[in-house]
Amino acid sequence: MARLTRLPAFFRFALVGAAGFVVNEAALWLALHPLHLGKDVAWFFAFVPSVTFTWWGNRTFTFAERASDKPLREWARFVATNSLGALANLATYEILIRVAALNAQLALAAGVLVGLAFNYTLSKAFVFRKSLSS
Repeated sequence: MARLTRLPAFFRFALVGAAGFVVNEAALWLALHPLHLGKDVAWFFAFVPSVTFTWWGNRTFTFAERASDKPLREWARFVATNSLGALANLATYEILIRVAALNAQLALAAGVLVGLAFNYTLSKAFVFRKSLSS
C-alpha cells in the first residue's frame, strides 16, 4: 500500500475508479438479478454505491491531504462532478459511433478515458481542494 501512495494522484484516481467499476458491476448484478429491477432503474441503483465508494476512496487515498471537514458537501460535489463526467463519457461515445462510425468498443474506451480525465480534473479543482469552506 505504501508504494501505491507514491503514485501520482491521477494514477491513484484511476485505481480507485477501477475498484469503483467492480462495485458498480456488483451493485448492477444485485439490482438486476435478486432484486429484478428494470435495466434503467438498476443503473441508477448501482450508481449510488459506486459513486459513494469512489468518493470515499479518493477522499482517503487519492486526495487524503485535501479532504474536507464537510464530508456531506464534498460527497454532493463529487456526485455532481462525476455526473458531468458521465455525460462527457456518453457524449464522446455517441459522437464516435454516430459521426466517426467507430467501433462501439473503441468508442466506449475513448469515452471512459475522456470521462476519467474530466472527473479527475473536476474532482481536483472543485471537490478535493485545499479549502472547501464555500
